[in-house]
Amino acid sequence: MDGLTNGTQTKHEQLMKYIENLKVGTKISVRTMAKDMQVSEGTAYRALKEAEATGLLSTKERIGTVRIEKKQRNNIDKLTFAEVANIVDGSILGGAQGLDKTLGKFVIGAMELDAMMRYIDAGSLLIIGNRQKAHSVALEQGAAVLITGGFDTSREVKELADELCLPIISSSYDTYTVASMINRAIDDRLIKKKIMLIEDIVSLRSKVIAAKSYNTVEELRRMVDETTHSRFPVVDEWNRVIGVVTSKDVVGESPDQSIDKLMTRNPATLSLDTSVASAAHLMVWEGIELIPIVDTSRKLLGVISRKDVLKAMQYAQKQPQIGETFQDLIWTGFDERREEDGTLTFTGIITPQMTNHLGTVSEGVLTTLMTKAAYRVIRDHRKHDAVLENMTSYFLRPLQIDAEIEIRPKLFEMSRKFGKLDIEIYHAGGLVAKSLITAQTLDHD
Repeated sequence: MDGLTNGTQTKHEQLMKYIENLKVGTKISVRTMAKDMQVSEGTAYRALKEAEATGLLSTKERIGTVRIEKKQRNNIDKLTFAEVANIVDGSILGGAQGLDKTLGKFVIGAMELDAMMRYIDAGSLLIIGNRQKAHSVALEQGAAVLITGGFDTSREVKELADELCLPIISSSYDTYTVASMINRAIDDRLIKKKIMLIEDIVSLRSKVIAAKSYNTVEELRRMVDETTHSRFPVVDEWNRVIGVVTSKDVVGESPDQSIDKLMTRNPATLSLDTSVASAAHLMVWEGIELIPIVDTSRKLLGVISRKDVLKAMQYAQKQPQIGETFQDLIWTGFDERREEDGTLTFTGIITPQMTNHLGTVSEGVLTTLMTKAAYRVIRDHRKHDAVLENMTSYFLRPLQIDAEIEIRPKLFEMSRKFGKLDIEIYHAGGLVAKSLITAQTLDHD
C-alpha cells in the first residue's frame, strides 16, 4: 500500500505536502497522520522525521509535535526561545506556547530593577537569577525569562507566562556561561548565513526545460533552437533525473534516434543545501557545465550552470564577512608585508590557543597558516579563489608559545587552473616547517 502513488507523487511526497498544508500551531502525531492518510505508521514516522529536519515541525516537551513556521535563510541568525532552551539545557517552567518566538536581544539582570527595565522590551530575553519580582515585571514588558543557577519561580509567575505565551526557562548554568553559550550559537548562525548555498542562487519558480528519455534527436535539436541552450537534464515519467544530454552528444546521429542511448547516465546532481563553493569545486574539477538540482527523491527542481556558480562566488567575495571561523581566528593575528621584489611575507606570534597538549604549536595550525598564505598569494596573482588539491608538509622543529614566525610563500608555477607553491616558515632565522602545495583555482570569468 505504501508504495502506491497519486499522479506523479509518491506516498512520502503526499505526506510531506499534507504537513506543509497544516496550519502553524497544529499538533500532529504518527498515529493520526497514518490514519488520515491511510499509510503505515512507519511511513508516517519517516515523513515526520524529514519534516522536523527541514524545519516544518518541532517536538516540544509536554506539548508534542507541532507545525511551525519554517525559518527562512535570511533569518538563520535569529534564535527562537526553543533553540535557546536547547542550547542551555534548560527546562520550560511556563509559557511553552511562545517557544517559537524569536529572540531579539538578551539582557543580563545584574542591576537594580528600575535600571534593568530601561533595557527590556518585547522580544527580549532577561537572563537573571531567582528574583521573582524581576521575572513578573519582565514578562509584563513582553520579554521571556531565563533563570540561571537551576532556580525555580513562583506559581503566579508561571501562570503569567502561560497567559502571555512568553517562555520562562530554567538552566543549571551560571549567568556568564549561559550568555557565552548564546553568543557562541549566534556567531555560529552568522557563519552559516554567510555561506552561500545553491538555494540562494537557483530559481525554483521558473520552469525548468528538461528532455524525456524517449525524445528523439530531432526533438532535442528543436529544443536547442527554441531555447538557445545546449545542455538539458533528462527525466523519467516521475520527473526524476536519469541523465544529461548535450547538443554534442547527438552530432551525426539519426533524427529518429532516441536520446536515452546517447545521454550521460547517472549524472552528478546537487541538493539545495549544497554550498556554492562545493558546487564550484565539483564543476571545475570534473569539467561540468550544467548540474541538475534535485530533492531527496532525485526529482528535478532546477538546474545551475558553471557560470551561475562562479558568478555567485564572485558576488559573495564582495559581501562583508560576519562571524569568525577557527581559520579566521588563527589568521587574524598575522601581518602582511610586500617585499621589494613584489612577493608577500607574513609575520605573527604563536598564541597559547595554537598549541597542543605538549605546549608546542599544533601541526594543524601550521598547516592552516601555510594554506592561508598560499591562497592569499594566488589571489594576489589571479584575483581568484582556490581550493587545496595536494599538500606535502615537513615539520622540522617545534615552536613554543610567543615565538615570532615568518611565513615566506613562493609561487613557482601558475596556470589557468592550478597554482603550485613552496611555503616555508621561519623562526629566529631557522626553517621550522615547509610545505609544497598544489591548489586548484576557481576561475570566475
